[in-house]
Amino acid sequence: MNFKNKTILITGASSGLGFSLAKSLPNENCSLALISRRKDKLDQFAFELKKKEFRVITYACDVGNNNEVLNTYQQIKKDFGKIDIAILNAGLSNRTNIENYSSGIANQIFDTNVFGIINFVEQLLPDFIERKDGTIVGVSSLADSRGFPRSGFYNASKAATTLLLESLRIELKPFNIKVLTVKPGFVRTPMTDKNEFQMPFLMNVDKAAKIILDGIRKEKRIIQFPLPIVIGSKILKYLPDWLFDFLMSKPLPARKNKNT
Repeated sequence: MNFKNKTILITGASSGLGFSLAKSLPNENCSLALISRRKDKLDQFAFELKKKEFRVITYACDVGNNNEVLNTYQQIKKDFGKIDIAILNAGLSNRTNIENYSSGIANQIFDTNVFGIINFVEQLLPDFIERKDGTIVGVSSLADSRGFPRSGFYNASKAATTLLLESLRIELKPFNIKVLTVKPGFVRTPMTDKNEFQMPFLMNVDKAAKIILDGIRKEKRIIQFPLPIVIGSKILKYLPDWLFDFLMSKPLPARKNKNT
């Protein structure tokens, strides 16, 4: 797959991985529909991309709000005619202790991480199925295999994302619609900057974006990285429960500086 003359939708595009994906796209006459809650920052970013002769339009949208997604998608179709590739990247994380355990926090995380994908897929599918063409790229995480302390809502949302995309991949194959799942380890973004624990193999966001774009070009079903965390997550997945519980009961090493 190449990006030449493609219209690409990216959610969560105002910062972090979404921002880096947009700026890392090659100048192959792409058109970009960039979506975020923070349109002011998106507009500034779009101005820089337009200097590189990209066609860029920005949209303010809460991806967890189905009505907002419906209205935004209809406007995107008016502006561009169609979407070829949808990179559904918007994500939210929140460390949750027992003391602040609440359905409100869970709703926020699931609305963004899970329903943010479902809401856009709902709009994309009729057009993709009619054309028998289209690519859906959903961003999950290597933290989707087990429930880690103080990350239960996030882990559960990413497990749901992975399984959702997997089922879509199989169901949509007869329609020539590709569904790719991105499973990063730790990537340096404003979201991970809040973490107070050490993050092994923390990756530069631009490097992560390059790996993802290369994976999309190659139409890889699962785009996962870095390799040590991929291997570690598979080992953790199959650990006996008693051993996993023992390891997870140990305090996490504190983060020494912003580079770890």
